[in-house]
Amino acid sequence: MKKGARKSARSTAVRRSGSFRNKRPASAAVRSKRRRKLLAKISMSSQPVVSVIIPVMNERRNIARVIREASLVHPQTEVIVVSNGSTDGTLDIALRSGAKVLTYSRPLGHDTGRGVGARAAKGRVLLFIDGDMVIQAKDLRQFTDPVEAGETDIALNNYSGPTSTLDVHSVVLAKHVLNAMLNRPDLEGTSLTAIPHALSKEALDVIGADCLAVPPLAQARAAVNGLRIKAVHHVPVGRLNAPRIRRERSNSLKSLIVGDHLEAIHWLTNHTDVRGGLGDGGRKRLMLR
Repeated sequence: MKKGARKSARSTAVRRSGSFRNKRPASAAVRSKRRRKLLAKISMSSQPVVSVIIPVMNERRNIARVIREASLVHPQTEVIVVSNGSTDGTLDIALRSGAKVLTYSRPLGHDTGRGVGARAAKGRVLLFIDGDMVIQAKDLRQFTDPVEAGETDIALNNYSGPTSTLDVHSVVLAKHVLNAMLNRPDLEGTSLTAIPHALSKEALDVIGADCLAVPPLAQARAAVNGLRIKAVHHVPVGRLNAPRIRRERSNSLKSLIVGDHLEAIHWLTNHTDVRGGLGDGGRKRLMLR
């Protein structure tokens, strides 16, 4: 038998034995199972470089997509979901998506989940996002990469809010005022209040996980302690997070966030002086006593 004929015969035998079959596209169920296994492998990395922290309450609509993008930020990523007060199945979806889930039956309050997740994080870089906004991994890397590379201690969203209107929102004003008092007017209205943002584990040790519940306070502590803070990338969270009309009517966050900034200013004056370290212009106040 000629060489070409022997090769053809072997190929025929292999096909007949079932070892060589035409590959069919995997079903949706199979693809979903493979994806869950991949996410679980990534999120449960024993030595994660990046920890993505996602506080959630009743976010079943988006949480699977949020976790999927978060898991792709770095090859060694853990995704930590802090489920507090969820009653809509968010917990089960997060578990099926491969995340590490910290569960609390009652709501923890605004931003408290960030500190809870940070305390459980094992990564050298901590990335904070929300469960109601799907942000692509390529955008999230813009925050984690500079921190991992040692270019900054804290990477902020370069989002200052609208200031070109006659009636500027009080939260936007509060952010600008705090940064000015911290002698960081270059940051404008960028803030740890807005996601996404990332920080190093070393920065967390300086700030304290408890302060993450009050983001402006965390920012003040970071600035006073000389941590490097940079606005690194713009994510239009104002557009991505459409206002929740019902919540804003019944329980607006405006007063809470403005209060957070007042708390940060109070801390600043206690740790510097009554003027927050800003000069007094050479006033001879003793002459008025």
